[in-house]
Amino acid sequence: MIFAAGLGTRLKPLTDSMPKAMVPVGGKPLLGIVLGKLRDAGVSSTCVNVYHFAGQIIAYLENNPVPGMEISISDERSSGLLETGGGILAAERYLCGDSPVLIHNVDILSNLDIRLFLGSLCPDDLATLVVSERKTSRYLLFDDDMLLRGWTDARTGEVRGPAAGGDISAYRRLAFSGIHAVSSRIFAAMRSTGFFGRFPIMDFYLAACSLFSIRGYVPAGFRMLDVGKADTLAEAEKFLNFE
Repeated sequence: MIFAAGLGTRLKPLTDSMPKAMVPVGGKPLLGIVLGKLRDAGVSSTCVNVYHFAGQIIAYLENNPVPGMEISISDERSSGLLETGGGILAAERYLCGDSPVLIHNVDILSNLDIRLFLGSLCPDDLATLVVSERKTSRYLLFDDDMLLRGWTDARTGEVRGPAAGGDISAYRRLAFSGIHAVSSRIFAAMRSTGFFGRFPIMDFYLAACSLFSIRGYVPAGFRMLDVGKADTLAEAEKFLNFE
């Protein structure tokens, strides 16, 4: 599933007239770049959620089919923007097979070996999050088994999740990439923990990590770029050329 519904406020003024997914990098929209990466990894079925300027994304997908890939649309215009967790739950009918589901933010460029990542998944894990030692202001906290135990804001010292109220120095602090994989069991897990409607996926992960196995995955030699601001677009072109 590709998250493409967001308002793209950090990319204004570009997103005043187009969705973030259609912002071009090196002459190709971000959505096209991510779809190409998924195709090259052997992904044959993809769901794209839409909301902001949804018609532009739908038209692009209709006019630019990806050979060998079936693409479904999870349209959030009638429900309202559902954020990342609600977006996954709303797309259940497209994602409820037996295979794990790869979730990829449309504005993330990386050198992740998707085949290797998917091949590493443990069937007992509810979710596996691609993380790295990238410097950021917000970190996920993992124990020695790379199981998620919390979240912290390095600027404010706030801690959430099971690690809250304890000494977080024992945990490994890693940055989330916006790429993760989930088991089809996640839909039942969301309902059983009271998650419905609109909610961020990280809120669910932090609430569920004491009940379910949610693991971190650190790729070797990982490089990524969050194309979230207009001033990162030139850097994004260099990133793609390097890849």
